[in-house]
Amino acid sequence: MTILEAQDRAETFVPHAFQEQIVDLGEIRMNYAMVGTQDLPALLLMPAQSESWWGYEEALRLLGRHFQVFAVDLRGQGRSTWTPGRYTLDNMGNDLVRFIDLVIRRQTIVSGNSSGGVLSAWLAAYAKPGQVIGAVLEDPPMFSSEVNPSCGQSIRQGLGPLFALWNKWLGDQWSIGDWKGMQAAAPKELPRYVKTALETMHIASSLTSVDKPPQNMIEYDPEWGRAFSTGTVTAGCDHARMLASVRVPVLFTHHFRAIDSETGSAIGTVSDVQARRVRELITGAGQPFEYLSFPQMGHHMHGDDPQLFTKTIVDWSSKLPRDN
Repeated sequence: MTILEAQDRAETFVPHAFQEQIVDLGEIRMNYAMVGTQDLPALLLMPAQSESWWGYEEALRLLGRHFQVFAVDLRGQGRSTWTPGRYTLDNMGNDLVRFIDLVIRRQTIVSGNSSGGVLSAWLAAYAKPGQVIGAVLEDPPMFSSEVNPSCGQSIRQGLGPLFALWNKWLGDQWSIGDWKGMQAAAPKELPRYVKTALETMHIASSLTSVDKPPQNMIEYDPEWGRAFSTGTVTAGCDHARMLASVRVPVLFTHHFRAIDSETGSAIGTVSDVQARRVRELITGAGQPFEYLSFPQMGHHMHGDDPQLFTKTIVDWSSKLPRDN
């Protein structure tokens, strides 16, 4: 399959409160929104799987008082290019390296939610020297988004069945698009603990919107789901090796988690055991690590409580050394 550009899906999109821009990064064209002025510290925001930049829209209004903020659509999401067969952490991470080079062009604090949080860790380890000065990992699935993790539960014991469901019924690049069939199949194909996790983590809209897919799902290439559920997304990017290579201070926010009483499965994005291992590896690399626990918080703090999200980043980032 060939790459799919935003103009191929022009009927998909809706207007938002902030102006969107496109930058050509080579293989892809990346869509983004920017708020704030250049005299403020630079902050790059990377959304979760199935989320476009505008998931940060309410937080942007607050963050723009403290940072020049760049919120992006990752490849395969939003208005950015869809790249069949090319969804890996390394490819996405290198997109962001080029984005910092071409658009931000100065030292940057990076913050990502969920899989965007994994990419924040990737940048903390593998970005060009001097590009990144600090990384926020907002409820990231460290280890738990790997098929064969070195610590704790795998994606098969987490949200992997949900991502597989999306891809099975919607198809790569929405080639199937059976939304109602997916909803009908969900009670049979999803383990009970996944349904419990979705409700508790406030991310169940993909299953409860009966009439049509929500806007964020329309803008999402379901091949992402296959890449995560089968493990191809982490090909060449072992989480433990990546975390041991981190070169900047890290803030880790840990949200709702629990253990399912019937199956023993971990409910939530990342378990306490895995969070402790993240700390061990990053501090072992000689980097400062701050851990903040928000056990009652849904998966998307930036959407559920944008004021707390903003305060958390502002307070932590004020301690970072800056040259600019």
